[in-house]
Amino acid sequence: MQGVRVTAPGTSPNTDGIHVSLSTGVTILSSKIGTGDDCVSIGPGAKNLWIENVACGPGHGISIGSLGKEAQEDGVQNVTVKTATFTGTQNGVRIKSWARPSTGFARNILFQHIVMTNVQNPIIIDQNYCPNNNGCPNKESGIKISDVTYQDIHGTSATKVAVKLDCSSTYPCKQIKLENVKLTYRNQVAQASCANAKGTTAGSVQPSSCL
Repeated sequence: MQGVRVTAPGTSPNTDGIHVSLSTGVTILSSKIGTGDDCVSIGPGAKNLWIENVACGPGHGISIGSLGKEAQEDGVQNVTVKTATFTGTQNGVRIKSWARPSTGFARNILFQHIVMTNVQNPIIIDQNYCPNNNGCPNKESGIKISDVTYQDIHGTSATKVAVKLDCSSTYPCKQIKLENVKLTYRNQVAQASCANAKGTTAGSVQPSSCL
């Protein structure tokens, strides 16, 4: 898909711009998406996905997930999101999984050359997704997240916590890499919050990493 424009009111529910799942080799280029839900949502079974030069806003960002709704589920792997802008969105780049058992995974993910403008959660992994607290007996996600790189991500957060990595205690996120990240909150240093996340940093990383 190239040069696609998708528009829906920011208040419209469940209006994902483009949804990709159970698909291999999809490319999304030079597109402008503003909706009331995810600009692009990436579901189970998405592989070798390339997203480049996409402008997102309003909306909920570019989201891998939600994953792990089913106990038996295909994984997500080899996803590149590069040269993207997020303006006034609820999230920037997000990985989201249900807080319940599943065979699924998300691995080999690259988020690169991204500009955030007034984004509520610029970088977020949320493995405690459970709407209405229904159907999450142990509140632990079985989704295994590994090899996720955030490279050259700059801009402004609309909240104090600009980097939130809230991973599964059963299967902690591993091989998370933050490289050359600079996110500020109201012209001041933002904060990072980590739970059950392991990884490394390179170059300049602000807010200072909690990995």
